[in-house]
Amino acid sequence: MPDRAAVVTVSDSSSRGEREDLSGPAVAALLRQSGFEIVAQEVVPDDQPAIESTLKTLCQGADLVVTTGGTGLGPRDVTPEATRAVCDRLVEGIAELMRAEGVKQTRFAALSRSVCGARGSSLILNLPGSPKGAVESLRSVIDVLPHALQLLRGKTEH
Repeated sequence: MPDRAAVVTVSDSSSRGEREDLSGPAVAALLRQSGFEIVAQEVVPDDQPAIESTLKTLCQGADLVVTTGGTGLGPRDVTPEATRAVCDRLVEGIAELMRAEGVKQTRFAALSRSVCGARGSSLILNLPGSPKGAVESLRSVIDVLPHALQLLRGKTEH
């Protein structure tokens, strides 16, 4: 049975219908290609309570919840704060790996505030908002995600 994934695009303009969401579908496509079943795709505004509520709901039916957008330094970029607020534990190494790989492409990857954390047996992963940045970041860690999900389910024997 494949791991279930949900994708959340965090964008004021996309949530208002003013800009097409390109990042969410690109992330969902890579997850599908990597064997994940996509159980939800949502678009929410850059609003911390809305993001938190969406993450909590999606973690009830998805093993992996991937966000795209809201991870920069702009005043409305609050996805990392929302993620931290709903997680039981952070998984710093996954976000560190994304940034380490990202700076090989662009020095601006160092400005990402993306986090990764566990809520119950679900993993929440923040990606950048640009389609290229989101896909490259996900690609840099996608091979470790199935093992992380196994560990969260309690399968810890090596």
